[in-house]
Amino acid sequence: MSVSVLSPTRALGGVSGLLQVASLLGLVLLLFKAAQLYLHRQWLLKALQQFPSPPSHWLYGHMQEFQEETELRPLLKRVEKYPSACARWLWGTKALVLIYDPDYMKVLLGRSDPKSHDSYRLLIPWIGNGLLVLEGQTWFQHRRMLTPAFHYDILKPYVGLMADSVRVMLDKWEELVSLDSHLEVLGHVSLMALDTIMKCAFSHQGSIQTDRCSDQAEESSPAEGGRAGEGEEQEALGFPGHPPLCQSECGQERPEWRTPDCLALPLSNGLPFRDHLEQMPYTTMCIKEALRLYPPVPFIFRDLSKPITFPDGRSLPAGIPLSLSFYGLHHNPKLWPNPEVFDPSRFAPGSSQHSHAFLPFSGGSR
Repeated sequence: MSVSVLSPTRALGGVSGLLQVASLLGLVLLLFKAAQLYLHRQWLLKALQQFPSPPSHWLYGHMQEFQEETELRPLLKRVEKYPSACARWLWGTKALVLIYDPDYMKVLLGRSDPKSHDSYRLLIPWIGNGLLVLEGQTWFQHRRMLTPAFHYDILKPYVGLMADSVRVMLDKWEELVSLDSHLEVLGHVSLMALDTIMKCAFSHQGSIQTDRCSDQAEESSPAEGGRAGEGEEQEALGFPGHPPLCQSECGQERPEWRTPDCLALPLSNGLPFRDHLEQMPYTTMCIKEALRLYPPVPFIFRDLSKPITFPDGRSLPAGIPLSLSFYGLHHNPKLWPNPEVFDPSRFAPGSSQHSHAFLPFSGGSR
């Protein structure tokens, strides 16, 4: 009788002892992890002491600073206040260094540091495991397979197809401008690009531009109110009669820019510039300035595999993640006066500003 009474008590005592041991082990592991995180934060604080930043919270870092819909505006404030680079705390024990100086970027891009796995793995469900996120030997193999497809000799046969698509678009413009002096070009250019892709990539016979009816001319007519900014589009495309084609912003004539597309003829007389499309330097300048304002790849990320020293003497140890901010570089007021202003003259022949532009189209080591 006594044995049956004591057995449950002993069993409960054994379970209670196991729980106490488990709790003690959990507490020890928690304290060990807390000490590890504290030491890692102290190491980061010491490593980043040469790169000042706005005050950060000990737990959630600079998260409050980047709570807006876009994080690009707060970035521009940092670019203006902190020269070349600054630290950004993602949370208490996670930080990276933002770089927006051309000399800093040259040093880093000349190395073979690996891509930041923590940053790029978030893109894999979206864009797949392609060139942008691959690295090492796998990246090299994919790049080597892809490179011949863009060799000049491979692309040369497609030049005729591209020219045919452009010719069809210009023929449509000839008809439209005879009816109205205003022309909305966005839809036509998009359709021409689709036509070119269908012919070159899918061997499509015929022309999508002629198969589909386009009503862009009606949408942009004065009766419909037009679209704000169509004057800028005409200017960017080199429409005749627009002064900036041959003048700088201050109104001074630039003889080296003068081309036959500067003829002061109304659109109702047709498209006199269509035979001189390759002689429109202002169009090229507008494209480059648009890429400066809105770079196709605003950031790329790297993890330092070994210590690095920058041109001004500041250094970082291995293991620090870096973010190359091309958006910050292209809006750096120390490199670009009035960086928020659309000014194609920055890329005029002989200008020194365009040497600061990086226009990347991939995150590869090249």
